[in-house]
Amino acid sequence: MCGGTSRRARGGLALAAVLALGACGGVDSPMVATRTAPVDAPAAGPAGDGTTLGAGSVKVALILPLTGPGAAVGAAMRNAADLALQESQNPDLKILVKDDRGTPDGAREAAAASVAEGAELIIGPLFAATVQSAAATARPAGKPVIAFSTDASVAARGVYLLSFLPQPEVDRVIDETTAAGRRSFAALIPDSTYGNVVEAQFREAVARRGARVVAIERYPAGNPAAAVGRVAPLITGAAPQADALFLPDTPEGLGAAGAALTRAGFSPARVKPVGTAVWNDPRVFSMPAFQGGWFAATDPAGFAGFSQRYRARFGGEPVRVATLAYDAVSLAAALNRQYGSQRFADTTLTNPSGFAGIDGTFRFRPEGTSDRTLAVFEIRGGTTTVVSPAPRALGPSGT
Repeated sequence: MCGGTSRRARGGLALAAVLALGACGGVDSPMVATRTAPVDAPAAGPAGDGTTLGAGSVKVALILPLTGPGAAVGAAMRNAADLALQESQNPDLKILVKDDRGTPDGAREAAAASVAEGAELIIGPLFAATVQSAAATARPAGKPVIAFSTDASVAARGVYLLSFLPQPEVDRVIDETTAAGRRSFAALIPDSTYGNVVEAQFREAVARRGARVVAIERYPAGNPAAAVGRVAPLITGAAPQADALFLPDTPEGLGAAGAALTRAGFSPARVKPVGTAVWNDPRVFSMPAFQGGWFAATDPAGFAGFSQRYRARFGGEPVRVATLAYDAVSLAAALNRQYGSQRFADTTLTNPSGFAGIDGTFRFRPEGTSDRTLAVFEIRGGTTTVVSPAPRALGPSGT
């Protein structure tokens, strides 16, 4: 995973190996991860609200929406947690499964019950508002939270987000684009909460690489024509002022933006389109405006293997974010084996070497957000190819 000679770094390496071995045996805003088939309610798992998984001595709570909004996703994540427990080596865990009903009040009640029953760690919830409610109860009691929201504003010390955050995707694709010699960026960004997040990260990433932003145009969701018209003089013609175009929109939004760009004379062979993992959708792969474009996303190999084992166990397809629950439980089991009474301490959870999971190496930052290794994909002829594989180890934090 990661180099280093300190005792703490060596511990991170050992833990990564343990967690990787286990792996072998939204959610809030756009689903920034590999797209799969639409979510169906998975086969009923062995556990529900108020039940437990495992019979170990160390109690960990799993708070998910098992009824109400997000129930199908919550049920699949519960199944994934059960699979992780079964595939871990002597985990000595008891998972207290709690239903938050997809509401802040439900999350508060679930967290309070978890603390009262002796949980040392809370895994979940899924949504930003439910994470806030659960954390408000868990953290004063000294219990860390590993949650699944994609809204980085709910992260904090002791409230760690194991999710597909857009910020690492922006960093990865901008780093790769500038390394390939593209130094001037224009951007078309939807006017949304997601757009606000990625614009801030885009500006930071471009500046960090010593490149420049020649224009940023925002547009109402689904209506990019006017913004494309304003930026067109900078990205079309024989000598465009930008050599890369950042366009982080959903497949639906990209359809309208791509059509407007084509009408304006945009050539992706001259100005490289780049985006985030929301591009990872077959609908985007055939759009003329994005041929040769790059986006960052997790390597799909881990999810493919996980899906096979999930289907064999539960008889249905997992939702894409089910791997997050698997990784969280696998991490809890590995930390318990290796770190004893310090298993869930903040210093343990924020080990800079990180941990190996289904979707690659990840680590928690002290402020609660996370980094993860990502591949860069190129769109070409209705499919994608990897132009830069996901690294095995994370670089220094903040780079």
